[in-house]
Amino acid sequence: MDDTRDLHFKSKRISLIILAITAIVCSRALFSFINDPEGPNLLIVSVLALVMFLFSYVVYLFLPLKIRGALRLFITYCIQVMAVVILYFCIR
Repeated sequence: MDDTRDLHFKSKRISLIILAITAIVCSRALFSFINDPEGPNLLIVSVLALVMFLFSYVVYLFLPLKIRGALRLFITYCIQVMAVVILYFCIR
């Protein structure tokens, strides 16, 4: 029984790591598409990545319990990417 709890914990941790990496990549991509001669500011990219990760974490937690595993991660990932695309069009 202890092995299944450990496996669930590792699975959730890996999902959150994937969401964090995706948030960093999306944040960097968002600011790279903006035409700024100085380039994106590391602090701004980091703060947006943190906000995007927290947003995706809340979505991940509040998805229905029927949705599990890779589907839950994929839905959260899609919502995170759509949020960045919408934010890009609002900034532009």
